[in-house]
Amino acid sequence: MTPEEKLAALGLVLPQAAMPSANYVPFRLAGNLLFLSGQGPRRPDGGYETGRVGREVTTEQAYRHARTVGLGLLATAKLAVGELSRISAVVKLLGMVNAEPDFGEHPQVINGCSDLLVEVLGEAGRHARSAVGMGSLPNRMTVEIEAILLVQ
Repeated sequence: MTPEEKLAALGLVLPQAAMPSANYVPFRLAGNLLFLSGQGPRRPDGGYETGRVGREVTTEQAYRHARTVGLGLLATAKLAVGELSRISAVVKLLGMVNAEPDFGEHPQVINGCSDLLVEVLGEAGRHARSAVGMGSLPNRMTVEIEAILLVQ
């Protein structure tokens, strides 16, 4: 089953790939490595899911937001290389959580993205990862995630 077929079987649809609103590109292909710029959890209306995790946003809500970001990252990868089956491996994720200073469940939040990538890409979706807390994120987003992918 292709990644696109897995998405359909899960009842998931890729959003339109987000375009930057500043002076950078959504992706950069360098040899066989595809670098995806950081993305936040976009709502269907184009806005972001916002708030501080551990205050206005629960770990479970932020997990769902990270899952949404995973869909956005896949949409950008598809834009970059045409088919998700060209992804040989998700090499690394950097997940940033807009969290209260005493919040400690950053990995559980970023699991939303990690779990989605494994569901859709199988073993190719397993990756190295960092999950860190930030004092703030652009537009007050709850999470921001960037990725490095190996493509063929």
